[in-house]
Amino acid sequence: MLETSARLLRLLSLLQTHREWSGVELAERLGVTARTVRRDVGRLRELGYSVHAVAGVSGYRLGAGSDVPPLLLDDEEAVAVAVGLRTAAGGTVAGIEESSMRALAKLERMLPSRLRHRVRALQSMTVPMTADGSAVDPDSLTRIAAACRDHEILRFDYRAHDGVHSRRSAEPYRLVTTGRRWYLVAYDTERADWRTFRLDRLSLRSPNGPRFAPRDLPAADLAEYASHAISSAPYRYQGRFTVYASAATVAERVSPTTGAVEPVDEGTCTLLCGSNSLDELALWVALIGAPFTVHEPPELAEHVRTLGTRLTAAAPPSLRP
Repeated sequence: MLETSARLLRLLSLLQTHREWSGVELAERLGVTARTVRRDVGRLRELGYSVHAVAGVSGYRLGAGSDVPPLLLDDEEAVAVAVGLRTAAGGTVAGIEESSMRALAKLERMLPSRLRHRVRALQSMTVPMTADGSAVDPDSLTRIAAACRDHEILRFDYRAHDGVHSRRSAEPYRLVTTGRRWYLVAYDTERADWRTFRLDRLSLRSPNGPRFAPRDLPAADLAEYASHAISSAPYRYQGRFTVYASAATVAERVSPTTGAVEPVDEGTCTLLCGSNSLDELALWVALIGAPFTVHEPPELAEHVRTLGTRLTAAAPPSLRP
């Protein structure tokens, strides 16, 4: 009986890799006959697992059932799920904090002590930063994701960064998350241009609009595209700088929501960022701590020279060049 139970667990583990297995492959992996495999598949079905027969290859695959049967997780997967649930409980998606904590409590009760200690050590030593009111409604998140998948136009009310409200209609393509906030990359049909919308500023209208034929995406790397749109486009001044440090070094000091970093070579990168103040733009780039050259906007170059003179004059006479 113990041997049979262990074999069933091994069979279930193989089926959970979400691929199709032939009966011969499963028999070889388990060291049994094809007849035993068929019998074990029947036992799994009796336990509530939806195991489908694959026509043409005399094989099997695991499908979604009407109930949620127990999952098999290895050590690293169990820790990853626990950490993910703890993160979800932190509040970037509104309304799932309590359910995440309930699921985490159930998982921790089933974890062996060695893994429970690892998870609790991580939790006890981690201090979460609050999402400052930018949590996203989970129903909106899933509805937007479904519209992206089904190519359905979204209709929604939107509050821009300057507080102006507008009614929008857009073709949704991808969701982008920075960890703290969620964004939608979409094609605004009324403005005939690509836009990036913050989800916590978006209020969906029902129903969705008609289906649309997908366009070519505005960039191969949508994360980089969204970073540029978030950090530069909304502001009065869009800055472009050459920073004389590696892209990896600069990216450690610049979050995706404040600047987009593009490598040039091993020791140089381009930084794109924006601000409504030339002073703020110049000082922010200077605080990165690496030499840089200003390219855009044109008025910033002269402003940096003036600012440099002002800062030099603020030093004691003995320290001035």
